[in-house]
Amino acid sequence: MEFESSERIMVVDDTPANLDLLVEMLRSQGYRVQAFPRGQLAIQAALRNPPNLILLDISMPEMSGFEVCRRFKAEAKTRDIPVIFISALTETADKVEAFAVGGVDYVSKPFQFEEVQARVATHLRLRRLTAELESHKRRLEERVDEQVREIAESQQSTIRALVRLTSSRDDDTGKHIERTQAFCRALALALRQDPRHAQVIDDAFVGHVYHASALHDLGKVGIPDAVLLKRGPLTRDEFEIMKTHVAIGAKTLASVLAQYPRNSYLSIGLEICRHHHERWDGSGYPDGLVGTDIPLSARIMAVVDVYDALRTKRPYKGPAGHADAVRILLTGDDRTRPGHFDPSVLRGFESIEAEFASIYSELDASLTPPVSSEANP
Repeated sequence: MEFESSERIMVVDDTPANLDLLVEMLRSQGYRVQAFPRGQLAIQAALRNPPNLILLDISMPEMSGFEVCRRFKAEAKTRDIPVIFISALTETADKVEAFAVGGVDYVSKPFQFEEVQARVATHLRLRRLTAELESHKRRLEERVDEQVREIAESQQSTIRALVRLTSSRDDDTGKHIERTQAFCRALALALRQDPRHAQVIDDAFVGHVYHASALHDLGKVGIPDAVLLKRGPLTRDEFEIMKTHVAIGAKTLASVLAQYPRNSYLSIGLEICRHHHERWDGSGYPDGLVGTDIPLSARIMAVVDVYDALRTKRPYKGPAGHADAVRILLTGDDRTRPGHFDPSVLRGFESIEAEFASIYSELDASLTPPVSSEANP
């Protein structure tokens, strides 16, 4: 031969004549060949330096070819190496077992070298193609991951731009958005432990709720300054105007979602924006949804938004302490009642209320968050 193949073949046979014949014929085709008379020696050599293909006898002392193949398939370094059995056993049961333990082909002795050569070439080619396919798959996955990262970054840029748009109307945003994002993530993770929500809340849901919660008051950009920036309680008429912020924000997000209907992040952002003032008992707005008709993301945001509103100092009220805020959420007061919130979400909140206290302390701000309609008539 004028060339030497880079592919290495291991031959395992306890009969010296068979071993020598196979080695000679394979080397004449340019393959690099390793020969072993016993299975244990072959296993040790393959683990040190895995070959591209193995020709394996079955009837050998100490360890049969079946057992040798099982050992190969049990090791990560050798499990993907194709094994061709070459044996004098001709019973169907033996051939079936050969394939059952992981063999890819079976050649009966006495063999014709042309047959062995053809099967060796075929399985080496299949192995190359499989390796190329796996390499292509990895490259494709890397490209997909990169594109997903780019999309995620663009989504975050959109969030930041929209949040800045909201903040441009009201300088009192402070840490309100950061706190509510952190609260939403903590509460979603707690609810993930509840079997009733485990099928809905996965890593993607937690991430979407965390990021999209920043959009909950997006619609306030459409509220007149006289109402939005008022430094005291709103009148009933002003409150009705303020309530329209959920529809304004939802309409904006819906127009974007219409162009990207499969975008889960936008879908959850729209849910939160439109429905975070809905109430479990149907007394909320804008649609008067009841119970589980309210999206879970919005039910989470409802608890979070009220907690933050209670903790925040306003021109017409002092800030509630953490314990008082927890009590009001769980038992109600003149502004809220237990029927306002999903009981399962409240239980999740109660289970991590200390974490809410820590988040508020870490993200407290000297600026006052925007007036929440929760504190108005």
